[in-house]
Amino acid sequence: MLYDRLAAVRYADEWWNSYNPAYPKFDVDCTNYISQCLRAGGAPMWGYPNRERGWWIGGGTWSFSWSTSHSLRWYLAGSTRGLTATQVSSAEQLDLGDVIVYDFQNDGRFDHSTIVTAKNGSEPLVNAHTYNVKHRTWDYKDSYAYRPNAKYIFFKINDNFT
Repeated sequence: MLYDRLAAVRYADEWWNSYNPAYPKFDVDCTNYISQCLRAGGAPMWGYPNRERGWWIGGGTWSFSWSTSHSLRWYLAGSTRGLTATQVSSAEQLDLGDVIVYDFQNDGRFDHSTIVTAKNGSEPLVNAHTYNVKHRTWDYKDSYAYRPNAKYIFFKINDNFT
């Protein structure tokens, strides 16, 4: 199975400022939205019904990795089946459909997730929910949430799913 990066980006651009009624909406919706984008790109789900295992949504519930930035961060860092990713060292290494997770307070808890939906030269532009944005600069330096010591983790979504 191949990751369809353009399908993930099309979904992200379609739903960046609204909510797909086929999915639940959360007060903090960033990771739910990113998960929907990844799913639109063909990322396979697994782990149901164990909320602490895999990456999935179904049966009126979902895995923590589907809905929580910190859990998605750990899932992408360690998954060896289904949706997998490789951590890279810089934003410039990312392509469309890749994911960035943010620890704005640099306290070890990742509190935001985005998806790369465009590039300005080599600089990724991202979409996100909670405070909905489309094609925003990836580092959020113009955001109230930004802190100079913020930490970012860059994940290249693997193109082949097992």
